[in-house]
Order: sequence, then structure tokens, then C-alpha cells
Amino acid sequence: MWGLVPLFWPLLKPSGAAEILAHRMVWSLAVVAVALLVVRRWGWVRELMRSPRKLGLITVAAAVITVNWGVYIWAVNSGHVVEASLGYFINPLVTIAMGVLLLKERLRPAQWVAVGTGFAAVLVLAIGYGQPPWISLTLAFSFATYGLAKKKVNIGGLESLAAETAIQFLPALGFLLWLGADGAATFGAHGVGHAALLAATGVVTAAPLVCFGAAAIRVPLSTLGLLQYLAPVFQFLLGILYFHEAMPAERWAGFGLVWLALSCLTWDALRTARRTRAEAARLSREAALRVAVVAPATGVAPTAAPAAGPASVKPTS
Repeated sequence: MWGLVPLFWPLLKPSGAAEILAHRMVWSLAVVAVALLVVRRWGWVRELMRSPRKLGLITVAAAVITVNWGVYIWAVNSGHVVEASLGYFINPLVTIAMGVLLLKERLRPAQWVAVGTGFAAVLVLAIGYGQPPWISLTLAFSFATYGLAKKKVNIGGLESLAAETAIQFLPALGFLLWLGADGAATFGAHGVGHAALLAATGVVTAAPLVCFGAAAIRVPLSTLGLLQYLAPVFQFLLGILYFHEAMPAERWAGFGLVWLALSCLTWDALRTARRTRAEAARLSREAALRVAVVAPATGVAPTAAPAAGPASVKPTS
């Protein structure tokens, strides 16, 4: 869904990027509010209101995702789909760099190689464009900052989106009311279909995020990381094959370096995951062996859980 969303934003013309962004904020809150009513999860609101630090971080998250959404919508509707896809390709590299600079994390050698290769890619693209790829860098840094803020807040995806859109709601609604009073609003002025598409921005925003949250607890993290590359891949292919954007040699060179960096990151992540699983399995075998050796030596058999009799069976709701 994230990879195919560039097909959606052009359908909202003649609405401008700012109006589309405001509708996205307003209708996203409506969608997540309905979802929260269905699942009946409201306890987090009181906890959030009692924590000024978390409220501050949510405000930061809301601000940077506003920048991210706005730039992305403008980029797609202005014919910069390929450059927008580059932003999400280099986002993992920016996230790693932030981890080093802000969280003092230590990188493995392969990660250093990936970050260095990504920096070289940006230089190549800057030379090719005649200026830094500002759209890509803005998208990458805003989304990386958003991820960092979300990591610090540490609340669920649906709840976080609800809090962020609640902060965005009043400014967005005020902007839409001002557009309407000025006679510049397109909502309702281009038929029911156009109005319905603007309202659908809430579903387009919330549905992939809810699915992502559901997937995150069902698949291994390494698999989830690989799947996240699909979105910029689809965006890149749409930019070339559907929107027919130009890809001169220097742009191919820059993208090639980015893909090399991501390949290095992926290889390192998979290798680390295998080593972690192997080490966990080894420790488990050693623990089982110690139990097997100690039990005969002490004459005490390992205890087993008692069989569940009628009294131990609990009713299920």
C-alpha cells in the first residue's frame, strides 16, 4: 500500500498539496478515533497527559511527520516520484547515522561501510542534479526524526497516530475553514467523487500503518526490515514506468550506490540475526545439559508442571 500510494495523490487534483495535507490530518484523526472506539483502547490518553516529556515528543513527531507528508504529496504531484523514493531508500542510513550521533550507538564495520557508501551516493546525486537532492534528504531526515521520537515515546502505532493527528487537527481544520471562507477550497466544489477521495486520505494514511503494526508482532524483525524496502522499490518503478521520469546516467550511479549500501546493511542484519539465533540455541542446549547432569547427581528430578485437573481449568471468555 505504501509503495502504490503515488497513484493516489494525483487523483486529488486540482487540490493543492497544502489542502490535501490538511484533509489528510483531519480525516486521519476521524479514522483512528473510530478504530479506537472499536478496540476500546483509551487508557493511554491519561498516561500520555500525565507525562509532559511524552507529550513533547509526540508534538515533535507530529511536526516532522507533517513536513514529511507535505513534501511527499508535493513531490508526487510535481513529478518527483523517483526523487521521493530515494528519500525512503536512504532513510535507513540516516537512521543509523542518527543512532551514532544522538544515541552514541556503536556501529559494526559493515554498517560503517553502508553509511559511507550512502554519503558517496548523495554526493554523486548532488553533482548530477547540480544541487543536493533536497526532496530526498528532507523525506529521509524527517522520517528518521519521526522514528526516533516514536522510539522514545514507546506507545502503540494506532495510539501514536491518534495523538499526532489530534495535535495536527485544529491547525489543519483552521486552514481548511480559511480556504473555504476565501473561496479557494476544492472540497465539494468538484463533485461528490472528489470530496470522497479527499475524505479517503484518512484511510490511505491509517490502513497501511495498522497493517504494519499487526505485521510487526507476527513476523521476524529481519523479515520486516526487508519488506520495508518494497515501498521505495514500487515508488521507484512507478516513477520510471508509469510517470516516465528521466533517469540520466548520474542518477543511476547514485541509486546504484544507495542500493549497494542497503545490500551491505541487509547482509549484515541477516548475518547478525543468524548469529544471535545460534548463540541463543547454544545457551539453551547448555542449560538443558546442566539440568540433565545436576539432576542425577543430586538425586532430584527436574520438576514438571502438574497435569491440569478439573479444578485447574479456567473458563474462557
